[in-house]
Parts: sequence; C-alpha cells; structure tokens
Amino acid sequence: MNLEMVPEAYRGLRSFAFGDGPELADKLLDLVVKGIKTATCSTEDEPNTSKPGERWIVLDGRGGPRCVIETTEISYRRFDEVDAAFAFEEGEGDRSLNDWREAHRTYFTRLGRFSDTMTLMCERFRLVEVFADRRVAS
Repeated sequence: MNLEMVPEAYRGLRSFAFGDGPELADKLLDLVVKGIKTATCSTEDEPNTSKPGERWIVLDGRGGPRCVIETTEISYRRFDEVDAAFAFEEGEGDRSLNDWREAHRTYFTRLGRFSDTMTLMCERFRLVEVFADRRVAS
C-alpha cells in the first residue's frame, strides 16, 4: 500500500478491498465513495472481522488506498434471513432483496462457499474520509 496517499492519522489501520477481484473492488468502492453502499457482508469465518468503532482503509482494485470507513454495527444472520433493509444498504444492483440474493448467491458460489443457510457477518459502516490524490509528482 502506498502510504503517501494515506493521511498520517490513518496509517496504522488495517486495510482491505471489497469483492474478489479488481473490477468488483473498484465498482463497490465507487458505491462507498458516493454514499450509496453503507453495508457489506462476508462469511462468518472471514479473517478480517471487525467490531463497532473500528476503522479500515479501503483499497481500490490495484491496491491503492482510497478512503476510510468505520464499522457501526455487526450482526450475524443466515443468508436466507438477510432482509430488504440490509440489501438496500449494501447499495448494489437495483438494491432489492431479490437482486441482493442473486448477486450474493453468485459471489459465494464463485468462492465455493454458498448455502442458503450459511451464516454471514453483516456489517454496517459509515464513510469517514475519501483520500485526495496525495502522490508527489516525480
């Protein structure tokens, strides 16, 4: 990670990229920066678990730091128990529960992890700061 782009106050934070590839990481990051995406989910055994109040640096698809988010809530639910409100807050597709289920079924199947009864870590977060381009011209 290029620390020149990260304000000093955030340099000790953990970092991650959304999704499972550069294109999805950039697409989801764009939704976060626009204030549309304020929630995310992962499998319950995800190694990058968070807790309310924790801040994270979000990376783009090339691994560049782009913003900081702060976890506001963590809950655990089965895939088939995720509700329309959470699907809407994830901000993806048409923001409906049906679209959320289809997209996440595809995503978790691609990872070899899908089950209708799988437990998800459902996280709500707020955008703290978007980084300006701080790169120094060479």
